[in-house]
Amino acid sequence: MASLDMRPERWYPFAALALLLASWHAAALWATSPLLPTPVQVLKVFIVEVAEGGLLYHLGITMARLAVSFVLAMTLGGALGVMLGRYRALDRFFDIWLMLFLNIPALVTIILCYVWLGLSEAAAITAVVINKVPSVVVTLREGTRALDTDLLEMARAYRFGSWKTLRHVIWPQLLPYMMAASRTGLALIWKIILVVELLGRSNGMGYQLQLFFQMFDVSAILAYTFAFVIVVQTVESFVFKPLDLRSRRWRR
Repeated sequence: MASLDMRPERWYPFAALALLLASWHAAALWATSPLLPTPVQVLKVFIVEVAEGGLLYHLGITMARLAVSFVLAMTLGGALGVMLGRYRALDRFFDIWLMLFLNIPALVTIILCYVWLGLSEAAAITAVVINKVPSVVVTLREGTRALDTDLLEMARAYRFGSWKTLRHVIWPQLLPYMMAASRTGLALIWKIILVVELLGRSNGMGYQLQLFFQMFDVSAILAYTFAFVIVVQTVESFVFKPLDLRSRRWRR
């Protein structure tokens, strides 16, 4: 039978969460204002919204947009990043493009996409992808530059071939960079999607948050926010962390 892990550091996250909730509750009791509800009040709103189906409906729509945008951004950004990292001439030629797109504010991109493409799903997804691709390119470009040339020469000497070299030599070295881009990408994309939905969509979490803001319903705002945080943390715990551990095995 496996013994219970009693190491103190194991309980640090739970202690930190308990301290956060206690501080929040104390501040809400001291303020005695509907603009700062207690955790219990937010939980009640959360349960009601889930039971009525509104939260799950809008959360599902936002998650669908996030999934499509994430896959497109990681695919395009990863391919471009590897190409720029491998071919110096391309890197020098497109570097000014990369710096330009990295420094364009997300709000400007969103507005322009809505103006040029209309208030459509295509415009919403395009705006999110354009905002995320440059950072993925930068991360994967640096990962490609850091590839171990000795391993690549060994692969050529043993005639691995393109597919075998990619699978057993290049991909294991790039996976940690891909994981870093994925984690930052998930955090960035969902924030951009909320702005996209707030400005030009009639559903989704961003649209609902706008309605709650107009009604000064802070409890609902926090309930919807924490719902999304729970989903993202679940993805982090059950998808990204296992993949991250796997990506580091080759270094042992």
